[in-house]
Amino acid sequence: MEYLRIGTEYYKIVERPLIDGRVAPAIVKWKRHTIVDDHGKEYIKEIPKYEGFTVQPAHIDYQKTVKGFYNRYMPLTHKFNATYQVGSIPITLKFLEHIFGDQLQLGLDYISILWNKPTQILPILCLVSEERNTGKTTFLNWLKLIFQDNMTINKNEDFRSRFNADWSEKLIVAIEEVLLEKREDSERIKNLSTAKTYKTEAKGKDKVETNFFGKFILCSNHERNFILVDDNEIRFWVRKIPQIDKPDPDLEEILKDELPYFLDFISNRSYSTQRKTRMWFTKQQIHTEALEIIKRGTKFFFETELILLLDEMFEDFEVDTINLSYSDLISVFKDARHQVSRREIANVVMDKWKIKHKNSSYDHYYKSIDPVSNTWQVSVQNKKGRYFSFEKQFIKNMLNC
Repeated sequence: MEYLRIGTEYYKIVERPLIDGRVAPAIVKWKRHTIVDDHGKEYIKEIPKYEGFTVQPAHIDYQKTVKGFYNRYMPLTHKFNATYQVGSIPITLKFLEHIFGDQLQLGLDYISILWNKPTQILPILCLVSEERNTGKTTFLNWLKLIFQDNMTINKNEDFRSRFNADWSEKLIVAIEEVLLEKREDSERIKNLSTAKTYKTEAKGKDKVETNFFGKFILCSNHERNFILVDDNEIRFWVRKIPQIDKPDPDLEEILKDELPYFLDFISNRSYSTQRKTRMWFTKQQIHTEALEIIKRGTKFFFETELILLLDEMFEDFEVDTINLSYSDLISVFKDARHQVSRREIANVVMDKWKIKHKNSSYDHYYKSIDPVSNTWQVSVQNKKGRYFSFEKQFIKNMLNC
């Protein structure tokens, strides 16, 4: 039983039982008078005191106290008493080859960096497949076995929530069944992947700025559109995972048995790559055809949304032609909670649809609320400048393609 005084507050370290038989230490706020009731007033003097919390990730040379601050990064429970020898991790290497394919050495580098250099920025690893029984979830469970309470497995809604205290100080933030189709989602995850600080927010508490070193791993059954990725994006490492021909129900147990030898292996192996970018790997090293499919899917996503939005506007305004400038289109998408760029608009409207700019006065239709009846009404505003003219029949034809 251990109590702590962090600043002026008291905490208790409790051991939370897990379903796999392990116990996970957790720091819980505790009242001073409760400690006195349980152990007596003199006991308070023996409780160790710290200036505050810090988060300093390490797996081998771990320190619980760093310059008078209590380290909130969780210690691992592994027993480092196994020595790797050739042939001691055959199933683990076979499984990782299934996940990383011809990029196996890059995959081993990725895991080695997580273990040995936890503050190093890494690409956003994406495992995708429309098929079942591919091993994506097994891979996440295996990483969780390695990094224990310093990894969390979330859902889409967990990532979107403004309350992030449950994952903002983790080494690995994995998201299962990913479908982050909004531009703001992809922008947020890209920014976080290279951020060094982040504001942690828990319910009922003020935001606190902390160091951020989280690595994102996304798993999805949507190969084309689980997230928006632009042509020039370099932060995503997307791998299509094939189906396992003969699933072994005991695979996770075998991986667990080989784990002590694997940890010794990644603690001492030489890297097959050198750090050449801020995310270690180069764009060329982590490029895959699966990434290109996501990029093509992102283009398709914008075009589809534009067609649907224009079709809805034709129904609302009951006109045969709608005129919209770049700014008008950006505003329409913003109202629909999507962020687009002029380049995306030009790619579809000018390059693909072959609609050219016009430059003159035009009528701009929009919906507004009637202050008298408090109902939606169609309004029109005369504008001047460069704009696109969209014909109703053209959009209807696109909708039926």
